[in-house]
Amino acid sequence: MARDHKLILLAGLFTASIVCANVLASKLFEVGGFVMTAGILAFPLTFLVTDVINDVWGRATAQTVVWTGLAANLLMVLMFRVGIILPPAGFWGGQGAFESVLGAVPRIVLASMVAYLISQSWDVHIFDVIKRRLPTGLWLRNNLSTISSQIIDSAIFLALAFGGIMPIPDLVQMFFVYVVVKLAIALLDTPLVYLGVYWVRGGTFDARGTRLGHPHAEIR
Repeated sequence: MARDHKLILLAGLFTASIVCANVLASKLFEVGGFVMTAGILAFPLTFLVTDVINDVWGRATAQTVVWTGLAANLLMVLMFRVGIILPPAGFWGGQGAFESVLGAVPRIVLASMVAYLISQSWDVHIFDVIKRRLPTGLWLRNNLSTISSQIIDSAIFLALAFGGIMPIPDLVQMFFVYVVVKLAIALLDTPLVYLGVYWVRGGTFDARGTRLGHPHAEIR
């Protein structure tokens, strides 16, 4: 498969993940007394994809994918709104459930969009800075960019979505729960980033051409 085709696949995966994350955000679940949105399951995948794209194609391409994801989200919100406004068929009794799931509160949608754009742009920027200025391996720039971006995303989203609504102690607790879960996911996705870069490069690990499985391969 040509490398450009792989980019299209990754961009599609990114867009699908961010759209799913925003739809899933309407579902709240509880584990061990801690409440989170189901969007936390899909959103970390977007950072994995942008890190692979950034490492292979560079910052400009990764940022373009981020903007494309934002456009897809705006289109999703518009289409959902049109779908809600359309008069339901008389025999169909699902309008209430349809509105409940897809008619997200505007404040939540705005918070999600702002947090997404800032955190994803930061991820693309800091990944590129570390790659160009520090003699480090993929594992470090992947983890530093993703972890810092997840913290930024959680802080902005929770502050904009629930600030002034939830008591501050509960908001702070929710923030730390979000960060812990997202950091755990970020650390676990490092092998997947390596596999993604390896797949895109057609069997090479980094720009120097080091190959997986080669007897003299250096896993940076």
